[in-house]
Amino acid sequence: MKLIDIHTHIYPDEIAQKATDSVRAFYQIGGGDMHGTASQLLELGTKAGISEFVILPVAIRPDRVQGINNYILQKTREESRFVGFGTVHAAMDGIGDEVTRIMAMGLKGIKMHPDSQRFSIDDLRLFPMYEAVEGRIPVLLHMGDQRYDYSHPVKLRRILDLFPRLQVIAAHFGGYSMQQTACDLLKDTECVFDVSSSMMFMDPGEPERYINTYGAERMAFGTDYPMWDPVSETERFLQLKLRPEQLEQIGYKTAQRVLQLP
Repeated sequence: MKLIDIHTHIYPDEIAQKATDSVRAFYQIGGGDMHGTASQLLELGTKAGISEFVILPVAIRPDRVQGINNYILQKTREESRFVGFGTVHAAMDGIGDEVTRIMAMGLKGIKMHPDSQRFSIDDLRLFPMYEAVEGRIPVLLHMGDQRYDYSHPVKLRRILDLFPRLQVIAAHFGGYSMQQTACDLLKDTECVFDVSSSMMFMDPGEPERYINTYGAERMAFGTDYPMWDPVSETERFLQLKLRPEQLEQIGYKTAQRVLQLP
């Protein structure tokens, strides 16, 4: 079955291991065998049967936004299987100009990680960005870490109400550690969810319950490499008790539609 991984991260080789270790420390996850390099993602992803990889950058500091976006563009030009997103930071100057540049470069969306970037989803400084991309390219958000308030699903609900044509991909079933809260707040919206960094923490049958509540057409496959091994995450996904057409929808069709991929 065709698979598109809508949630991956890569870093330049010289800093990849350090960056991966830093993110693992942020989540208090023990060390693993993942290095965060483009070559390892391609190697493991190919082994897992994944044909395309959406690479998602995050700029912890506003002065790094442009350089990181340039790196992502470079990687998509070097590797046809990479689909690139840009990133922004609420504290940066000229956020509208960078959004225009992201779209002009042909990047397929914008990724933000409110918890590590330390700003809220409904920060007023982000409103020009939401307005600029509304109806054009999607925004993929890390969502729902109960340790912080930046990415609480109630904030996303506010944004979706304010920007009704905004296409949002809410990572981690809409709430990294608050899936039920996310479901209660977001089930009647049109946002899309990915399954990354979630299924291993859920009780048996819980992923299927959320998928059936939202509908497979609103769910997308993702591994969150290098937090997790794409091979094991693909196996976990394919073992879900879903109908073949649901697996196919989540496996690639939702990403294909939302990202307007051929």
